[in-house]
Amino acid sequence: MLIFAPAPLNSHIRIVYQSIMLFRRKKPATWSGKLREFLWPRKGFSRGPRYLAMRVLRISSSPHSIAIGVAAGAASSATPFVGFHILIALAFAYLLSGNMIAAGISTALANPLTIPFILAATYEVGLIMLGTEGNGAMAGQDILHMLRHLEISHLWGPVLKPMLVGSVPLAAVSAVVFYVGAFYAAKLFQSRRHTRRQNKMQARAVAWADDV
Repeated sequence: MLIFAPAPLNSHIRIVYQSIMLFRRKKPATWSGKLREFLWPRKGFSRGPRYLAMRVLRISSSPHSIAIGVAAGAASSATPFVGFHILIALAFAYLLSGNMIAAGISTALANPLTIPFILAATYEVGLIMLGTEGNGAMAGQDILHMLRHLEISHLWGPVLKPMLVGSVPLAAVSAVVFYVGAFYAAKLFQSRRHTRRQNKMQARAVAWADDV
């Protein structure tokens, strides 16, 4: 049972959009700069994920709400619905009273580097679950090529059905793993932040007493 009624969905989407707008550059990057930054980031490959993780942890919400949002984003990223991950994540976070901003940011798990692996994993797991793993498996890039050039009716049996079936356990496992990790990370981060604030308040009180 929900303790608090969720706010209207359009307001949540507006909040997520405003949060994402914070990441925009003041001066648009050139194509050469984008290519150089993509191939070899100036501040390392870990800077982006670390920044997004800190952005999630600094959200003013309960650890449970943040973890639900992260789990929704991770689960949607483990599905073959490329281009709709953020909408799926926001819908699940809204229904489960999770944090919408955390859900939107967590969909970054599905990016141009990971999507081929995600598609291949859902396809392989689906073949195993359907008992057809020996009938010519394809790589993630091959699946992307077929999705761009063939009709849905041609793709359903050999590609889409295995991917949809395989995405169910992968999404469930991703949701559980990321919920647990995000919950304890947010709880620890908020506990340390509360301790720092208490120490600062005590230091100010002692300094004020000394001045008096």
